[in-house]
Amino acid sequence: MRVFQLNSYVLLLSGKDSLQFIDGLSTNKVEGNCTTVFTKPNAKIIDMVDVICVGENVALVGHNEFKLDLINHLNPRILQQDVQIRDITEFNNVFISVEEYPKTEKVTMVETFRGWILVAPTSVSIDATMGEDEFQEYRIENVIPHPGREITSSTHPFNCGLHHLVHESKGCYVGQEILTRMRSRGNTGKSLIRVKGNPADATTSGKTHSLAIRRT
Repeated sequence: MRVFQLNSYVLLLSGKDSLQFIDGLSTNKVEGNCTTVFTKPNAKIIDMVDVICVGENVALVGHNEFKLDLINHLNPRILQQDVQIRDITEFNNVFISVEEYPKTEKVTMVETFRGWILVAPTSVSIDATMGEDEFQEYRIENVIPHPGREITSSTHPFNCGLHHLVHESKGCYVGQEILTRMRSRGNTGKSLIRVKGNPADATTSGKTHSLAIRRT
């Protein structure tokens, strides 16, 4: 079983408006478990998150480096909605499994386009069997973007291979107008591709191939 530990945060949203709140601020249609992207007014990425329904609550799992930016984006926009946000990162570890992971007590598991995301309380031991190099090779082979590499504050979702997370018939959200215009005009700019070797513009470098964001 190939498992890699992610540098992730976990935010827990409670309140009856939690899913509606996430849906109204992100690129994908959020009706349950899914992956979506929060964007700035200029459509650049704040963070890509996995939305996981846990009982009556909703967890947002994203990249630790972007946690404060997302919290600062969400909190002022709660307004009169029934939504409370708690940071429970310190109580959980987050992993990604390349293969479907066996059901394990207390571990929440959801399938995503990157693999199976595992959220485990710190009291539960999970072996991280993949090192950094092996995980990057897996991503390069499958052209999977990663926060801090391809997914950054200087890219928009179309740049880094997240077209499928931008719903085509979503209502208004921050950054939506720009993304809709780019898509309708067929001009989504540079794209994430797999290339041979280790070019100067590589976002992730491997043994024989790399990932790069280029105009194609």
